[in-house]
Amino acid sequence: MDISQVKAELLQLRKDIRRHNKKYYELDAPEISDYEYDKLMQRLKDLEAAYPEFITATSPTQLVGGSARREAGKLVAHDVPMLSLQDVFNREDVENFINDALAKLDSPEFVVEEKIDGLSLSLRYEDGKFIQAITRGDGINQGEDVTENARVIDDVVQTLVDATKYFEIRGEVYMTHKNFMATNERQEKLGLKIFANPRNCAAGTLRQLDSRIVRERKLSMFVFNLQKIDGAEIQSHVEAYDFMARNGIKIIHDYRVCKTFEEVWRAIEEIGTRRENLDYDIDGAVVKVNSFAQREILGATSKFPRWAVAYKYPPDERETVLRNIELSVGRTGRITPTAIFDAVSLNGTKVERATLHNQDFIDALDIRIGDTIRVYKSGEIIPRVSGVIVSKRPENAAPFKIPEVCPVCNHKLEREESAADFRCVNPNCPAQLENHLLNFVGRNAMDIKGLGETSIPKLIAEGFIRTVADVYKLRGRRDELLAKKIFGLAKNTDKILAAIEESKKNSPAKLLTGLGIFGVGSAAARDLILHYGGLEELSKATEDDLQAVPDIGGITARHIREFFDDADNLQILAELKELGLTMAEDRKILDSDSPVAGKSFVLTGKLEKFTRDAASKLIMERGGLVKGSVSKNTDYVIAGEKAGSKLKKAQEFGIKILSEDEFEKLLAEVN
Repeated sequence: MDISQVKAELLQLRKDIRRHNKKYYELDAPEISDYEYDKLMQRLKDLEAAYPEFITATSPTQLVGGSARREAGKLVAHDVPMLSLQDVFNREDVENFINDALAKLDSPEFVVEEKIDGLSLSLRYEDGKFIQAITRGDGINQGEDVTENARVIDDVVQTLVDATKYFEIRGEVYMTHKNFMATNERQEKLGLKIFANPRNCAAGTLRQLDSRIVRERKLSMFVFNLQKIDGAEIQSHVEAYDFMARNGIKIIHDYRVCKTFEEVWRAIEEIGTRRENLDYDIDGAVVKVNSFAQREILGATSKFPRWAVAYKYPPDERETVLRNIELSVGRTGRITPTAIFDAVSLNGTKVERATLHNQDFIDALDIRIGDTIRVYKSGEIIPRVSGVIVSKRPENAAPFKIPEVCPVCNHKLEREESAADFRCVNPNCPAQLENHLLNFVGRNAMDIKGLGETSIPKLIAEGFIRTVADVYKLRGRRDELLAKKIFGLAKNTDKILAAIEESKKNSPAKLLTGLGIFGVGSAAARDLILHYGGLEELSKATEDDLQAVPDIGGITARHIREFFDDADNLQILAELKELGLTMAEDRKILDSDSPVAGKSFVLTGKLEKFTRDAASKLIMERGGLVKGSVSKNTDYVIAGEKAGSKLKKAQEFGIKILSEDEFEKLLAEVN
């Protein structure tokens, strides 16, 4: 390889690794497995070792992790750097580390423990009280303050029994497999992003701005290091663990104290054999020098401590034959292809299925039925297909293409521009019925109290509901509902049936929101009803007409038109009208000359007299629009305390800014 080739490869490797670092550390959305990332990093290290004159200060080998994200929380300076660990990949590398320590230190001990796959977090205590939680951020200078989120993690101890002046510890926030699956089930039901693995889910959750979401998703935390202590003398890692355990802090369990390389390697192998039975992900084993004084002797580089290494287990990969590709329809209509192959054993478990994600993934690997494929486990729990052995391909194997129609309802599939997924956009598709109904009865739509995640699956399973119109036929089946105890006893059943009847009075905008038309949320629904007056007039609009409505683009217009062109949808709307639902808005409101009707409002800051929902409802009930962002077309901005960028933008555009008192006066002018 000549010098120009070396420089070109170094440039490309650094570019790729920086992009993957950003995806992993900052966006919580990695594109490649840890093993693939490690291979890229190892190649970069090897090249830089061979050509040290080309090492740069900004190379990924010289830096720690990612950068701190300003939107996640305020930035806080690190009191002690949160360095990453040097990765090693084989027995020889571990032995070299141990022998180097034995040569430099007097009878050192080594602690071997699990390397949890999560998000690193430092916890600070003053006088025994928990005061602050900080993410790694850039690892050297600053991280993100996530204190309020950390407070709702059960494993974060709020008060220490043995209070010291200052105490800082570092651990890993993670998510158990059970809680990860429960979170993804909720995400799927709500039509939200599905997390790729527990690590991504934990990282994304910890950076949420709403601690209620953190509490709901049930994060966990293991503590693996003492960063700093004032007011007590602790001489070693094991002593620190003893101190933490006395104070109720959850530490890495089943760690081993070793004195020789053979003991260390045996401990690494033991962790490797039990990892498949853990309820959380680990991505290796950590070997640390036990004595803090000896750690000081070994010191650290700008990126790694020299007193510890992380051994990465090789992925368990097997060859097998792909027998079929099954298509399933998720609750949001997304079509997921799944590889069905001859069973293989991975990490001690039998595996015969793996997701193929989407058509782009299939095309990229050129996966064909009959191929011999390579299968491994991502994050130790999720089976993945890593590639095809083309030399073993049957002569008659043909490229696989996802059909153009839904495998469940036969409705034509849609693939959105710049997106990899195919979706069934038929809201009446049986595979999507539960999610569709949850949207229909939800707060932003028909807001029917008592109907939700518990009762709707029962109603579907027992045959009470096949379309949203059936919700309003439940009153006539009261005795059957009671007999099967769908809602429990008579009192609760009557309460829910009354809520269903009351919802008939809801505005047509709420009904339109509940119909589940792709791209039509509550704000778009309100705009459409304000423009057309009701569902009947909306059903006659052309795609060009629809795009004249603010914020309705070509894709949404097409989905609206397709919805009203479908005979089954028109039948359901006719039933809803016959059942007494409100299909058109009161023209007196829509045609009003009041200062609210037809005007666009944006809410920002903390309101004292109203909740956001209450203020929005008052505006929309009077024919106004509530928008999420400020534009030149915004008429009013209602600003509470600590109003931020939206207020600044409104001032730049010269938009009328209202206090809460001025907003109340405006409402009072409505006849």
